[in-house]
Amino acid sequence: MSGLKLFRTDTMNDGMTEVVPRLAEVEADVQRLVETHMETLLGVRFLASEYSTGPVHGGRIDSLGLDENGSPVIVEYKRGTDAGVINQGLFYLAWLMDHRAEFEHLVRDRLGVTAASQVLWSGPRLICVAGDFTRYDVHAVREHRRSIDLVRYRLFGSDLLGFETVASVSGGAQVARRGRRPAVARAAGVQGTSMRELASAVDEALVGLGEGVNRVERKQYRAYQRLRNFACLCPPQRSKLLVYLRVDPKDVDLVPGFTRDVSGLGHHGTGDLEVQLRTPRDVERALDLFRAGYAAA
Repeated sequence: MSGLKLFRTDTMNDGMTEVVPRLAEVEADVQRLVETHMETLLGVRFLASEYSTGPVHGGRIDSLGLDENGSPVIVEYKRGTDAGVINQGLFYLAWLMDHRAEFEHLVRDRLGVTAASQVLWSGPRLICVAGDFTRYDVHAVREHRRSIDLVRYRLFGSDLLGFETVASVSGGAQVARRGRRPAVARAAGVQGTSMRELASAVDEALVGLGEGVNRVERKQYRAYQRLRNFACLCPPQRSKLLVYLRVDPKDVDLVPGFTRDVSGLGHHGTGDLEVQLRTPRDVERALDLFRAGYAAA
């Protein structure tokens, strides 16, 4: 169980009261809450609830969705601790991989032809949301070659929801590790050594923000992901790199030529703050912004 404690301060009476965490009354309450706000909570666009896997498999997937990078997502819920949630989710994930055309048809119906044509089958994901997990659950996900996130929830009072990532393991997506030459850096070969080195420095900085950072490679960008994307790095232009961050531009003192609000503009990747990097010094200047994006994901 999480050791997080939440307190409500009373400035009028100089007091403080603990907000006691609790589980949902029934599993369906958790599912309904997440499905209603899935994009905000998980960075996943909701597609379907209680999706039938047909008479042969004889099951129902709690939630189906599509994440920010086009990866199919299965979300399974448990009110408390349930040793079967991971195996159940993996069973459905195997079904999904055998029914790609059916899933793409669902995406086309819900999100349109463009979204359906960009489904990324190299990294389907399973997200398990439960009241708690055991150490055996955490060990089990590390033995699988699938992208699995274990998310612990808690309700606080009548209007607060807490999410905590207990474990995050990447399968088809690349697990970010130091010492590897990034694909974006390799693509920068024609731009010269300085761009390659700059891309490597950005990659190292984003990877070094914390454990469990996953890379997801798309043609137009590379996403750096926790539960949600927190940064997207685009292939180098002639004299600069563009990084898009999950940071509210209103919280940043924008500097022309360095940071830009792109919340109303179309661009590759996700994030409303554009950071333009031309020199190693720019990467150092951007570190606090990188941290802010990581914290927001």
